[in-house]
Amino acid sequence: MNRKQFIESVGATCRNWRWSWSFVNEIEKFVVFGAWDKFTEGGSTLIFSEKWATSGTGRKQQAYPESREYIRLIEEEGYRLYTFPQEHSDELQDAAGNGPAKVIGFTPQLEPMTLTRIGDSWHASAEAAEAAEATIPEEVVAAQLYTEGTSVIVNVNSYERSAEAREACIKHYGYRCKVCDFSFFERYGEMGRDYIHVHHVVPLSEIGESYEVDPVRDLIPVCPNCHAVIHRTRPALSVEEVKQQLAERSSR
Repeated sequence: MNRKQFIESVGATCRNWRWSWSFVNEIEKFVVFGAWDKFTEGGSTLIFSEKWATSGTGRKQQAYPESREYIRLIEEEGYRLYTFPQEHSDELQDAAGNGPAKVIGFTPQLEPMTLTRIGDSWHASAEAAEAAEATIPEEVVAAQLYTEGTSVIVNVNSYERSAEAREACIKHYGYRCKVCDFSFFERYGEMGRDYIHVHHVVPLSEIGESYEVDPVRDLIPVCPNCHAVIHRTRPALSVEEVKQQLAERSSR
């Protein structure tokens, strides 16, 4: 069974089978998005972003308007959301990342999801009963090897995750969370003195062997709760995106 046959077997369709990554069943009122494995983490998948309106070369993405309409159907007309896993390949893209994504495999199984908007992006999250727990990113002090996927190994140098870099970051920013303003010392007294997580702004997958961290530009102190939320999605949310979410909830 190919992807088109699978989508048609659940009564859904699309306008362009070559480019679309989203599909609709108008009769039963549900929308289906293909969930790329490269954007999935912690039970949440990035399925749509306003940044996808154009390619890296400025060309309009042909399937963008269709997917945007399906997002509207979910938000405004109560359509249900489902996703199915699909495997991503960038073999059709150039060195700068320009070019179409290629589907090299998929799992013919629909999963019910809830839709969450974060800034200019929309994420599909597993329903509460089945959501995978997000692992809180622990800090690493010693040099380690990180495996990205199944074939690429990234060597993270000792300075990047060293106490030196951490101390330089905290000396600049302090021990207060830069997302929610939480202070362990103010909350817990002496027990919480000099405690905070340090978040790595630059994704590990972008770090080369010669990379050397800038403690002010590339690291930032965050509390464990905000750190976990930042890494709830892939790609990880930015500090600004999480702060915006908190601000929006506070204003309600």
